[in-house]
Amino acid sequence: MPIRNVLISSFALILTLSLSSGYSQAGGKVGDRTGTFEGASAETGPVELLRVRDSESLTPADSELSLRTQQWREDLEHFAREMPKRHANAFHFISRERFEAEVAKLNGELEHLSGDEVYFRMDAIANLIGDGHTYINFPADTATFPLILNRTDDEYRVASVAPGLESALGARVARIEGVPVERAAEIVSALTPQDETPVLRQVRTTSFLRLGMVLHGARIIPDRNTAHYTLTGDNGKEFTVEVHSMTPGATEKWVSASKELPLFRQRPDQTFWYIYLPDQRSVYCSFRGYGSLGSNAEGLLKLLDQQHPDKLIIDMRQNGGGDYTQGLKHLIHPIRDLPSINAKGHLFVIIGPNTFSAAMANAAQFRAETAAILVGLPIGEKPNSYQEPRQMTLPNSHLVVRYSTRFYKFVENGENIVRPDQEIKTSWADFTKGQDPVLAWVFSQSTGPNN
Repeated sequence: MPIRNVLISSFALILTLSLSSGYSQAGGKVGDRTGTFEGASAETGPVELLRVRDSESLTPADSELSLRTQQWREDLEHFAREMPKRHANAFHFISRERFEAEVAKLNGELEHLSGDEVYFRMDAIANLIGDGHTYINFPADTATFPLILNRTDDEYRVASVAPGLESALGARVARIEGVPVERAAEIVSALTPQDETPVLRQVRTTSFLRLGMVLHGARIIPDRNTAHYTLTGDNGKEFTVEVHSMTPGATEKWVSASKELPLFRQRPDQTFWYIYLPDQRSVYCSFRGYGSLGSNAEGLLKLLDQQHPDKLIIDMRQNGGGDYTQGLKHLIHPIRDLPSINAKGHLFVIIGPNTFSAAMANAAQFRAETAAILVGLPIGEKPNSYQEPRQMTLPNSHLVVRYSTRFYKFVENGENIVRPDQEIKTSWADFTKGQDPVLAWVFSQSTGPNN
């Protein structure tokens, strides 16, 4: 009987599977599964399961953090029992003994903890497992404060604020509720994946420093809805601002410390857009997401055919992932087959710490399959790691726990990180001026003999 391609959701089969992981530059697929099947009518034979998409995003139920101790104990027991069963390898980084010890310690302290504190402690245990896809989702109400922080030049700065807090723009963060900001960052970093790269953990930590539920759960602030940030202005003088959490789901008209927005920060509501820049004879493409990628990529390819640019720039700095097979099919392989673009000095892919999951995979595949030059900062997620998450819901709090189900290998040799061919940092001065030194470097490069 010939091998069958089966959509996992379409047939009820009993399967004996062997997982073949590893990316083949000769055209192999990452993570194809082969084995045997037994059908309801006694039909048997070999089967091949092809990954057709990322796991579907489940809409979490409204979480409830105001629980009795016994309810939290039931949730913790469910978490501790199910995580090792469901995760592809829950103890690839942390030992089973350490995991069980942390669970036991939390269980013994539950009656003395608030809901935010229980969430913080349980999510910290989930992050000890190590991979970037394993954690506990934040509930809908995170008590988010109306300021956005940026870490550049080894400092935390206030990059954007809601109206009324303009005095804080551009100031350095010194303390949060009296706790030195570096110490606060160290504490909340417990909610970052412990076996991923420091750059990924740093960007996640920075974002957590404005979440009231995290700061309260970490015992940095006494009230999840109010915080005091002590800031230092450019004149060296300290001052304090009191901030209050925003209404969940509210939108703000943010005021930025940046005088203008560079290309990669424009059109924030679009997951895929592109433009021809005649002065640079370049097509710039912001690739933030995988929705409708087939039709979006088709439009990009038409623009390339119309303009015959010297350079194509694919910017993936803000791409949090999707289905890497779609990136291969609609972007990487079509671009690979364009000789005028797929040549040294003509194709550039911009990456950074937030290039995550499928985007990380596609960046590695751009390097393996094309002449692309990778520019920017190292990618935060390790290319050889546990991915493809699924979800479970805790019975009482309804918190949604994510866990990885597959191991993927996108780099065969060398260190387990995707570094750019040209590393370029953005300074605070660049940010405030609205400048993008990464894109400026790309524009400065000669296109070589194919020009």
